[in-house]
Amino acid sequence: MPKLPRIFHITERSLWDAARERGAYEVSTRGRTLQEEGFIHFSTREQLPRIAGFLYGDYDGPDELVVLVVDPARVGVPVRYESMEPGGEEFPHVYGPVPAEAVVDVEPWR
Repeated sequence: MPKLPRIFHITERSLWDAARERGAYEVSTRGRTLQEEGFIHFSTREQLPRIAGFLYGDYDGPDELVVLVVDPARVGVPVRYESMEPGGEEFPHVYGPVPAEAVVDVEPWR
């Protein structure tokens, strides 16, 4: 079976710290939870700078922003690449909580 490429999610450090304590990450995107959205938004490495600018371009909160690097083989729930419109760019979506152990690295975002 081929190794799946890593997927990436930008978030606030405190949200990741709280998820580590609970054992799973459940924030879909800035200001939205998994329960509200139905999945967690991710991106590829190449999509990450554009998505970070879109979601956090105006961010000046107290928290450091970090990038969760996730191994999709460790997630244990469906990961689907989907587009917002037919024929549009596809983004990885995780359809359930992301176990803390699926996060293989946490990178600072500048």
